[in-house]
Amino acid sequence: MLYKKLYLQFYVNFVKIIGNRKGVMKMELKEKLITSVEKNLDTYMSYVQHMYDHPEIGNEEFETMELLSEGLLSFGFETQKAFVVPTGFQAVYKSGKAGPVIAYLCEYDALPEVGHGCGHNLIAATSIAAGVALKEIIDDIGGEIRVIGTPAEENFGGKVSMANAHVFDDVDVAMMIHPDTEDGVGGRTLALLPLKFEFYGVNTHGCSPEHGKSALDAAVMSYIGINLLRQYALPNTYIHGIIRDGGEAANVIPAYASLEYYFRGTSMQYVKELSQRAIDCVEGACKASGCTYQVTTYECPYEDCVINYTLCDLLKEEYVALGRTDVKPVDEVPNGSSDIGSVSYCCPALHGYIKIADACVNGHSKEMAAATIHEAGRKALRDGAITLANLGRRLLMEEDLLRKVQDEFHKTLKR
Repeated sequence: MLYKKLYLQFYVNFVKIIGNRKGVMKMELKEKLITSVEKNLDTYMSYVQHMYDHPEIGNEEFETMELLSEGLLSFGFETQKAFVVPTGFQAVYKSGKAGPVIAYLCEYDALPEVGHGCGHNLIAATSIAAGVALKEIIDDIGGEIRVIGTPAEENFGGKVSMANAHVFDDVDVAMMIHPDTEDGVGGRTLALLPLKFEFYGVNTHGCSPEHGKSALDAAVMSYIGINLLRQYALPNTYIHGIIRDGGEAANVIPAYASLEYYFRGTSMQYVKELSQRAIDCVEGACKASGCTYQVTTYECPYEDCVINYTLCDLLKEEYVALGRTDVKPVDEVPNGSSDIGSVSYCCPALHGYIKIADACVNGHSKEMAAATIHEAGRKALRDGAITLANLGRRLLMEEDLLRKVQDEFHKTLKR
């Protein structure tokens, strides 16, 4: 009996010692992550400044691709330029020990007129900083880090091309943090289908319209018909379009006209159903006007974003630990569209938000761009990188946690 009591006491003490050692190890590893981010913060901010000074729009980010991929090469990553798409890149570090694959996503395309008004320069630097920090400790814990340059988020969908090329099929978790006017764990996005309608008629003099067929008439009737669909669409559905071409001279019946539309909704399946009704409107307008038409997808379609609530909860924990206590929960009302949606159907994905400006600052503005290079942007880079790096550490070290993330992902997709 005494032997059993002694053995039990020994076992309890042993478990406590092991637990304490694991706790100390985790704290030591996290300190290494913080040290790495802070030590290299000036370098990362130089990337932010360079992208701010030399903004490049989607699919034209060749200088930025060189800057970021060469930077990662200098930090010991194996890099590949023109990865999948001409301005994409991938940087990989393998620990040599089996383990999960953690991907950090970089966006770096700018906007016309306002430059980095969406803060993509800060996204790229934050993900690089997180990847470099995690590299400092991954040899001890095992696994693989990928920092993936995903260009042209605004309209050409670098992540969509990469998802179609199966880049994320063997990734365990993909993460990124987006600048905003508040801290948040992310939210739902809308599926997006961009369609262009082109109309073909017959030119004639404006004073003898009976000899022609007006492509503009077909376009205008289509525009009105599509607008009337709005009241019959489901909630959180948006239809917005423009007349791209409508003729060149008032005294010429136009033989060509075109409309460009965005159809958005809570799922791609519903968006396709809605767009088919729009095509029906176009077909009817062409029958009425004697014109013909063609429909094309003129930009990249985006899937809605699959929310992983486990990852969102982890992000909030990390923010709070850094003193960012006002963290907005998942926004369940879909708003806007992003190519992160395609990633979220391939693997568990996190698309969080971090505050760099007050609520009075508009997104896609010069003011938002300016915030990326000032103190609030610097602090967001530091905190965001530490957050992403420590999330990576936890997912690599805590098997149960990673399993919970992946179980939720698979269950969500089955619904």
